[in-house]
Amino acid sequence: MKLIIGLGNPGSKYDGTRHNIGFDVVDRFLDKHSLSMTDQKFRADYTSWHHNGERIYFMKPYTYMNLSGEAVLPLMSYFGIGMEDILVIYDDLDLEPGRIRLRRNGSSGGHNGMKSIIEMLGSQEFNRIKVGIGRPSGGWKVVDHVLAPFSPEDRVTIDATIDRVVEAIEHWIEHDDFSATMNIYNQK
Repeated sequence: MKLIIGLGNPGSKYDGTRHNIGFDVVDRFLDKHSLSMTDQKFRADYTSWHHNGERIYFMKPYTYMNLSGEAVLPLMSYFGIGMEDILVIYDDLDLEPGRIRLRRNGSSGGHNGMKSIIEMLGSQEFNRIKVGIGRPSGGWKVVDHVLAPFSPEDRVTIDATIDRVVEAIEHWIEHDDFSATMNIYNQK
């Protein structure tokens, strides 16, 4: 059993913003495999997919970013999903648009959604994919930057990046080896 968690904020006003890249990845994966969100519980939209004898859950917390852990922990507990079987996808200011970084553990790096998940789970030992959104420029505040849509130039790059993250998720699901997935998808 696995749980893929895309972080973002609920509501149409946040669609396509930098902070919602985790939601965008989950949506792209579901579209590619003709799946859709079917359930609302645990303060999240979620669905499951039975693939090659394994149940895979996909989740988008609707707690708003800063409280993501309040949705993740109850779903994990209810379905009995272990820490080694979760994957969190979220935005990263320190990576330029188009870059991704897969990690098996680590701090929140200042990301409030990850802070919430780490606090609720009581551990930093879980898989994650960070998707670069770049730092704000021109005097923008971080909050304004993450809640803004991508520029048209960056949107092209981000769409290709989302496809690459979907491929990384598929690799992990097929091979059940996050280290091997990291070796392939962390290449520059």
